[in-house]
Amino acid sequence: MGNSVRDWLEERTGLPSAIGHFLNEDIPASAGWPHVLGSVALFAFLIQTATGILLALNYGPTPTEAHASIRYIMTELTAGPMIRGLHHWGASCMIVVVALHMMQVFIWGAYKKPREATWIAGCVLLLMTLAFGLTGYLLPWDNKAYWGTTVTTQIVGLAPGLGPYLKRLLGAENDTIGTLTFARFYSAHVIVLPIVTILLIGLHLYLVRRHGVTPLPEDAGRPQKKFYPQQMFKDTVATFGYVMVLVLFANFAKLGLGSMADPTDTRYIPRPEWYFLFLFETLKIFQGPLEVLGAVVLPNLGIVALFLVPFLDRGRAIRIRQRTVAIALTAFAVIGWAALTQRAVATTPSSMEDPDAGLRPPQSWRELPPEQLAAIGYFQRDNCSQCHVLGRSMAGPDLAKDPSTKPADWLIAHFTKPSPDSPESRLSAAQKKSLVTLVTKRDDRGLEAWEDPPVAAIAGAVLYESRGCGFCHLTNGSGAKMAPVLNGLAARRTRTWVAEHFADPPKLSPGSVMPAYKFSPQDLKSITDYLMAIPK
Repeated sequence: MGNSVRDWLEERTGLPSAIGHFLNEDIPASAGWPHVLGSVALFAFLIQTATGILLALNYGPTPTEAHASIRYIMTELTAGPMIRGLHHWGASCMIVVVALHMMQVFIWGAYKKPREATWIAGCVLLLMTLAFGLTGYLLPWDNKAYWGTTVTTQIVGLAPGLGPYLKRLLGAENDTIGTLTFARFYSAHVIVLPIVTILLIGLHLYLVRRHGVTPLPEDAGRPQKKFYPQQMFKDTVATFGYVMVLVLFANFAKLGLGSMADPTDTRYIPRPEWYFLFLFETLKIFQGPLEVLGAVVLPNLGIVALFLVPFLDRGRAIRIRQRTVAIALTAFAVIGWAALTQRAVATTPSSMEDPDAGLRPPQSWRELPPEQLAAIGYFQRDNCSQCHVLGRSMAGPDLAKDPSTKPADWLIAHFTKPSPDSPESRLSAAQKKSLVTLVTKRDDRGLEAWEDPPVAAIAGAVLYESRGCGFCHLTNGSGAKMAPVLNGLAARRTRTWVAEHFADPPKLSPGSVMPAYKFSPQDLKSITDYLMAIPK
């Protein structure tokens, strides 16, 4: 039966003979472990393709949906964190593998005649791999992605003569990253680059099979061997090792998700991914008029030199240990890249943004005006819940079902003395007014916070209102603009700074007219926790 199936497939597809021809390819006697990198790179691309498709099935490809869809993938989708982890770390691992493969080919001199076209195709594939990382960087649409891409488009704009046209091509003509930029990066990442890369991989494999694996001088006179089984076993082991490393990264190097991209947060310190940090550090060396040299000229000269390697080195093949120039150039490139990357990492200031801020489910109370959140505290403090139990009828109307329709004057009088035998309320006139708004005009967000009150946040909002912070500060659209807006405070200041500012405002903000507040330790924690939780 097995022979019949094989014969059927052979007659109609030719697949069995094609596989046999592939496995029985002749390779030099020197072929071994260094030659597994090409197969690993191909398998890495297949993993990226598979995980990319799974992510795309659950991804919202617009700026308004992208961030929320990533949060959904990370918090609700079955195996979502693993899928995203494999794709994220797979991008970095693939770049490492492709770079190692290029270095192995360079040291072996496998670009010499007649393999010049094979080398050029490999160089283009290296650039495609970097382009995948660059375009995919924006897609989570958090602050890290937004500001990192902003720096990238500004660097592209430095290209003499072509800068404005390249920025227009990227959709960042006015130094702004928006819907057009996002759409072009997404289209490039999931449509253009995959198609071009698949065609290039096909061309590269064809050229490798046409010219064969590069033999070493010592292979002369030695019998060749078959790809199967020895080299195939080595390729399989190396691929399995790659998968294990990738799975360990995806499982233990947990990925975060920052706050949704905020174009107004100019305090965010942008940094590219690690594989571009060397270029970022180079820009610090070439500043002012020399910026174009470091950002555009030198990187492009390096790329051109890489493509010209087969035409610059046209000498005969020699033993690997005699290729001292190639080995020295490779070592110099690796050391230079590592030194610049390490320097960039060492000089990167720590971010004040919570790396997991985007993974937390939205909490409606964070977006409520302070007086509305504080009113929930007044409701509790005045024991209103003895008669008005949200969600079910008691002695008073269920305010969760319908807002009160009583006039404001009647409500204020009711709050002051609910019944003839009840004690008079201790709420101030302003607090009663806030309570009127709560029971008559609360929206769905306010009702959600009212039904499940965040006790600590309410305590902070009550303090905020009692100290009159809204007379100067704007928070969630409520208050004045005489002082800085407090939304997104956590992204700009540390908790220590906020606490010290309460104690002595002019010390940290020269010229400030804000009075000093001597909070108790508990009150200081409550109001600081509340302010640091207000979103951008």
